[in-house]
Amino acid sequence: MKYIIYDLEASCWLGRPPHGVNEIIEIGAVKVDDYGEVASVFNKFVKPTVNPILSDFCRRLTSISQDDVDRSRTFPHIIQEFMDWIDVENEDYYLISWGKYDKTQIAQDCNIHKMDSEWLEYHFNLKPAYTALKSLKDEPGLKKAVKMEGFEFTGIHHRAISDAENLAKIFIKYFGEWPIG
Repeated sequence: MKYIIYDLEASCWLGRPPHGVNEIIEIGAVKVDDYGEVASVFNKFVKPTVNPILSDFCRRLTSISQDDVDRSRTFPHIIQEFMDWIDVENEDYYLISWGKYDKTQIAQDCNIHKMDSEWLEYHFNLKPAYTALKSLKDEPGLKKAVKMEGFEFTGIHHRAISDAENLAKIFIKYFGEWPIG
């Protein structure tokens, strides 16, 4: 079994997005093997097509520049690279995110680009599982959960690869205790 701990960043605005669409602009992921060890890392920017210009708000929040996305490839290319890295044909994987948003956003982008999203079926939301494991009243944000576990939040918050790497710390710490499968 491969565990794909992933996070996304998407285009964003202070109000409603133009054309009502947010698009993925970064995918960050950590592949964890059956032994709870990090096997590899995936990190790619994605060039948005519906709203190709990032808002000032988005650039400040994520620290992703217009050049980062302009130099990248569009969603169909990057998501295929991601699926190849996961090896979705094998179907021996779980996608793991902090919340429901990431799965929903990938499905939306797949829909925009008329791509299959069935491979998202093998998904596990770690946020409610962590809340239950720790008997918490409220679901904490990722940064708070990382600190609650005694880890330092490393990297840049609201960058997909940093958030995925920090989420992997929590996943690995309780490896074998998650009700996956």
